[in-house]
Amino acid sequence: MRHYETIIIVSQAAGEEGVNAVIDRSREIIEADGGSLAMTDKWGLRKLAYPIKKEPQGYYILLEYGTVPTAVKEMERVMRIDDQCLKFLTVKLADVFDPAAVSTQPATEEEEVKETEAAAE
Repeated sequence: MRHYETIIIVSQAAGEEGVNAVIDRSREIIEADGGSLAMTDKWGLRKLAYPIKKEPQGYYILLEYGTVPTAVKEMERVMRIDDQCLKFLTVKLADVFDPAAVSTQPATEEEEVKETEAAAE
């Protein structure tokens, strides 16, 4: 299994239910081939740098997972067909997936500052 990261932009018209549906569908595809979804991070509704399919905003989702390349191809094929998915980008992070090495980002800048101060002491 390889370590991948996918960022998906979902249409604002889809709403929270549409975002959850995209995540569930992706999870099913990943787990069908024996992979595992390590992290799901919903960034929320954000303004796009330029309109995509005439939409000025979209919901951003970050998925970090380990699976085989065929599952990634299937997931991207499904996203191309889905009208709710405006854009997506998949990046291979490593050739070997280690669930313990999945990066956990601080939720806010305050937590990041606290961690930095704690490390300095």
